[in-house]
Amino acid sequence: MAPQREWLERDYYAVLGVSESTSRDEIKKAYRKLARELHPDSNKSADAEARFKEVNEAYSVLGDPETRKEYDEVRRLAASGGMGGLGGFAGPGGASFTYGGDADFGDLLRTIFEQGGAGGGRGSSYGYGSSRRPRRGTDLRADVHLSFDEALSGVRTKLKVTGDGACDNCGGSGARPGTAPHVCGTCGGSGTVAVNQGPFSLSEPCPTCSGRGRVIEDPCPVCDGTGRVVKPRELTVKIPAGIKDGGTVRVAGRGGPGAGGGPAGDVLVTVHVEPHPIFGRRGDDVTIELPVTYSEAALGSNLTIPDPEGGTTTIKLPAGTASGRTFRIRGKGAPISRNGRRGDLLVTVKVEVPSRLNRQQRKLLEQLQEHDDIPITRAQRLGLD
Repeated sequence: MAPQREWLERDYYAVLGVSESTSRDEIKKAYRKLARELHPDSNKSADAEARFKEVNEAYSVLGDPETRKEYDEVRRLAASGGMGGLGGFAGPGGASFTYGGDADFGDLLRTIFEQGGAGGGRGSSYGYGSSRRPRRGTDLRADVHLSFDEALSGVRTKLKVTGDGACDNCGGSGARPGTAPHVCGTCGGSGTVAVNQGPFSLSEPCPTCSGRGRVIEDPCPVCDGTGRVVKPRELTVKIPAGIKDGGTVRVAGRGGPGAGGGPAGDVLVTVHVEPHPIFGRRGDDVTIELPVTYSEAALGSNLTIPDPEGGTTTIKLPAGTASGRTFRIRGKGAPISRNGRRGDLLVTVKVEVPSRLNRQQRKLLEQLQEHDDIPITRAQRLGLD
């Protein structure tokens, strides 16, 4: 809803019998109660219809959070004298507004809200507030592909990004080399000029310098006076040890240049880690599947396995190790960059069943089968005995 002049003349909180701090639910309850009491079908008093309309008008403003916020801001300005008793308005950035009484009040208030004069902070529809204010540069994005080992150990790598950058020809000034911008003679470097708009006046960007406060007489032929060009740049990026696939590294201050003296943006580098033929990742832990023979699992064994650091480690399998059991070797996983520790190495045992047996192997297994109690326990577990 557009701001209305009636907002300054009517206290909608008093109409509903609530205070300015009343919650939205309580406002709804108060409205429903009054609407029932004042409805013309049930209330035949002379002023019931007029009061019923007034209650509905009050709820249409206070019942909507955004409209209520604007209503409160307009009345706050009026109470503080910022609207000069409907005569004058103080805008942001030195902008001034004078209301003569005949202009569209909603348009005038919208202008104040858009320029942030009522605390809305929505930015200026005339460009001055946003063009002169320091603004941070845009973030640029890049991708880097690493091997599994590089991701674990960390690496410095070079990559190229393409985006806005300062023009090398003019050094970012926008002026042809050998020349320089000068202060705008129209606005004196302020970037704004006062414009009369009939019943009210306001400040808007200077038409000569477009709000920049300076004029470039001889623009740089490479960037056309903007001081910026889209160009590729090469960066050296430090990838921390232990980074995961899909992780992001932020390179501060190497993104697009800021405006109005604002800081440059960042470069966000997304890391893609190639799979490893042996190892995997589970958070900060490294995983490995260890194939073992039936006899190794049944009798127990000490086995040597590779570790993620490029060395080897020994794992002791206890007798009767089941296929699928996982053992944890502390401190042999991925580096945890935030505190210098490492995750763990998770070793999952997989009992390999031979697809082919020689005569001796078959004979030994047949002998073992004669003493095997697995069929008995299996029948008990399945309820077949």
